[in-house]
Amino acid sequence: MKVKTKPFDIAKHLNTPEEIRGFLQEVAATGDESDFIHALSTAARAAGMTEVAKKAGVTRASLYKSLSEDGNPKFITVSKVAKALGCKIAVT
Repeated sequence: MKVKTKPFDIAKHLNTPEEIRGFLQEVAATGDESDFIHALSTAARAAGMTEVAKKAGVTRASLYKSLSEDGNPKFITVSKVAKALGCKIAVT
């Protein structure tokens, strides 16, 4: 008997701002820059890409493009998305 599997999507399990913040903190602590951009994309999908784009002051399409695998977002975009997700970037 074959086992059927589906891809795991963490965005479906990030249901609260606290869970999103914890997810981003963990990736920032353990991953590299590309991991963090991917995590921002995942968090934005979890929170609702349209709503995050609106809060960040960018279009939904440009946000998808910036946070895509081939994207190269500017720091201002990363900062605005983090803020739209209820987070802030800090150096410790």
